[in-house]
Amino acid sequence: MKTITIGILPQAQIRARMLSIAKGEIKPKPTDPKVWFTSMRSLAEVLSDENRALLKVISDIQPNSIAELAKVTGRSPSNLSRTLKTMSNYSLVEMQVVNQRQVRPVAMATTFHILAAA
Repeated sequence: MKTITIGILPQAQIRARMLSIAKGEIKPKPTDPKVWFTSMRSLAEVLSDENRALLKVISDIQPNSIAELAKVTGRSPSNLSRTLKTMSNYSLVEMQVVNQRQVRPVAMATTFHILAAA
């Protein structure tokens, strides 16, 4: 399982960095963060102990659906769906479409390298 590098910067600095990249003023290094949070608090909410355990379960059992994952974890499908959507927004989980009514959660990482500006 690969490690995702996460960066923490204020929103204005993230935006300025992205604009500089788009203009070609900055060329991001392969080691630069791909996922950004605006605060340690928001990072802690998304990567809580419970959510990191969920990523590990997804990685270990490779469920074929949210319903299957709900049975294994004992969480309600609606609660799980919201959590997975949030994690998907940060590229921590990929939601692969199996068919019209079924999506399969795939953990993109279970380890993280966090870079925070002082």
